[in-house]
Amino acid sequence: MLDRRQFLAAAAASATVFSIGRARAANAPGITAKEIKIGQTMPYSGPASAYGVIGKTEAAYFKMINAQGGVNGRMINLISLDDGYSPPKTVEQVRRLVEEEKVAFLFNTLGTPPNLAIREYCNKNMVPQLYVSTGASAFSDPAHYKWTTGFNPNYQTEARIYGKHILKTRPKGKIAVLYQNDGFGKDYLIGLKDGLGAANAGMIVKEASYETSEPTVDSQIVTLQASGADILLIAATPKFAAQAIRKSYDLGWSGVRYVTNVSVSIATILKPAGLTKSKGLITSTYLKDPTDPRWKDDPDTKLWRDFCDKHMSRATFTDANAGYGFVAASVMTHVLKECGNDLSRDNILAQAESLKNVHVPLMLPGQTLNTSPTDYSPFKQMEIAQFDGKSWQLEGGLIEG
Repeated sequence: MLDRRQFLAAAAASATVFSIGRARAANAPGITAKEIKIGQTMPYSGPASAYGVIGKTEAAYFKMINAQGGVNGRMINLISLDDGYSPPKTVEQVRRLVEEEKVAFLFNTLGTPPNLAIREYCNKNMVPQLYVSTGASAFSDPAHYKWTTGFNPNYQTEARIYGKHILKTRPKGKIAVLYQNDGFGKDYLIGLKDGLGAANAGMIVKEASYETSEPTVDSQIVTLQASGADILLIAATPKFAAQAIRKSYDLGWSGVRYVTNVSVSIATILKPAGLTKSKGLITSTYLKDPTDPRWKDDPDTKLWRDFCDKHMSRATFTDANAGYGFVAASVMTHVLKECGNDLSRDNILAQAESLKNVHVPLMLPGQTLNTSPTDYSPFKQMEIAQFDGKSWQLEGGLIEG
């Protein structure tokens, strides 16, 4: 029989457990015994619509997971809304997701300007804004924005890799830069200058920006060619990257061309630009290109092909954006499994910021994901690749930026 002291201690412990349970329930909107409701915005229309396949792939991936029994017995319900890559629309859609749909968290919302537009709202309301689909440095700032975590390799890190590569291969080159006039494009400028170093800042002889509302970047490419540069860095989203690739070739510009990782899809960027016109492009990557013959018999390639055949289409097999969505959804599923039955917003964030040597299919060999409460950038390494007219060919091994 319990004495009074033991009884009070037991009662206190019971009350504590009950309190924790209630706190978790109160802090777990979108969670039921059978469902995990997730929100997302994607540019299914507008100037960045080529990225819409990311959301479609993620929805298909979660549907596959649900068919296998879900995550710890719960089905994943992804509500993916179109924001047209327009920040005001993103704000409107996210408020709908949070206040009306009552989602547990946001996942992989796409774009630098759209994510910047909702960051304050998410952090003020303690809504996890997880694994945003942008590499802008602004989204790896846990000291100021605890509830917003990055996913893509940091754009500045990527650009530093290009700077180092240029110094190694073309130390006397003259560089021209096309960049989107927002945080996305400006991050590449910052990183490139860092990679070159102050002593080599003069290698950049011309910069030209564009607005996403412009119909083409043809005039910018003409201006950049006229600078006498023999190296071109294209820091642009798909529509404008394809235009820049095509126009620079049509002008007979013989310079070496770098294109940033966000615009390397063979299906949606290089084919529209022209595979012949894209030959020789240099980028940096962190995922396998399934069209590369070296991965022909790779288990990841087989898994990706089977997924495309069953849940998407054969065309998505060569779309790097779709492959990216597959990887992001795989990582998110891993995090949800790690949450167990504690699907409070606090624990979902805690698991997202605690990745330890995570590797999922389609990541490069040796590439692992790591995060911590003070480090919100999962990808820290990339590898230089060159397009040979058919696929991206890796060279040199993984590089830290």
